[in-house]
Amino acid sequence: MSTAPRSIAVVIPVLNEEGVIAEALESAAGADEILVVDGGSTDRTVEVALGCGARVVESARGRGVQQNVGGRLATSDVLLFLHADSLLPAGYRDDVLRALNRSAAGWGRFDVELRPAGPLLGLIGRLISVRSRISRGATGDQGIFVLRGLFNRIGGFAEQSLFEDVEICRRLKREAVMAIPHGRMITSSRRWRSDGVFRTVLLMWAMKLAYLSGVPAERLERFYRNAR
Repeated sequence: MSTAPRSIAVVIPVLNEEGVIAEALESAAGADEILVVDGGSTDRTVEVALGCGARVVESARGRGVQQNVGGRLATSDVLLFLHADSLLPAGYRDDVLRALNRSAAGWGRFDVELRPAGPLLGLIGRLISVRSRISRGATGDQGIFVLRGLFNRIGGFAEQSLFEDVEICRRLKREAVMAIPHGRMITSSRRWRSDGVFRTVLLMWAMKLAYLSGVPAERLERFYRNAR
């Protein structure tokens, strides 16, 4: 019989996030470990993170690469991957451990709420959560968490330029049950607001469908960069 998980490490990959990293770190307070993995920031991200008391490590650039670095360095039972522009809900630590222990799950994610939000963005946040429940998958801004042993067994994240979250969820759901703890992850709607809600939805779905159809992430990353 496996031992129930008792500790959580929060891993935050960053690149030039000086404006939001302090709030993300504040939301992660209570974790047994907090690792900020910097991919070469040229602003004050590292300085701010260190000032907040986080452990900061350097890495090659790329969210999948950075998250793997943090995952390898962490020693806690559970790895929780947090985007720098997202906030964990109050009580997240106990909720995650309770959800994993109660359901004998190996990984999980939170429902999500977009902020700042109007009626349309509020609806999109709810639809993201519903879609995740139906598909048993998740996106990175939903705070994916996984038992460290399972993370190591499947080889961590694919070190690709896009959809590393989609790719790891495809492997995780073949290996273990997904847990959904109480509380909602708060994630920034800055991309939706700056690029336009409908344009962002169309772009994201078109790219995801292309990826699932076999188009390499590196090719889609170039298209995504040009579209932005």
